[in-house]
Amino acid sequence: MPATNRQPATTGAPPPAVVSVSVPHEHTGVRVARHAFADQLSAAGVPAQDREDAMLVLSELVSNAVKHAEPLPGGGITVECRVKPDVLHIEITDGGAGTRPHASVAALSAMGGRGLDIVRAVSSEWGVTEGRDTVTVWAEIPRWSTVGPERVAEEAH
Repeated sequence: MPATNRQPATTGAPPPAVVSVSVPHEHTGVRVARHAFADQLSAAGVPAQDREDAMLVLSELVSNAVKHAEPLPGGGITVECRVKPDVLHIEITDGGAGTRPHASVAALSAMGGRGLDIVRAVSSEWGVTEGRDTVTVWAEIPRWSTVGPERVAEEAH
């Protein structure tokens, strides 16, 4: 029997699993989000490599929200993850800041400023959606465990 590549189902597939939590708008929010999502992604059967990439991106985005943005009216930050067949879609929603989130090149001697560069490197796509009183930074992390070797080669180029 010839080898076949796994392809995401396009019809009859169950809806993506969605996990959403509100975390404190403080440094402990990163830990709370990591623990909540690591457990949920594991329970959803997401392999360790995919979970590790998602936890890295989630940590950077929550850290940025705590450091640079205002909390939502309830005092927290909303963190959401959708498990899709070929990506993990992560969204962090906060109360916004004076500037729009953007990746920049940090000086070698800088103590910070690399978070969105890390997000950009790990994610297949990322962006910012502005609402009336909110800002959502989102990222899509490839699920390498569900793609064939030719897709890995495509992503490498």
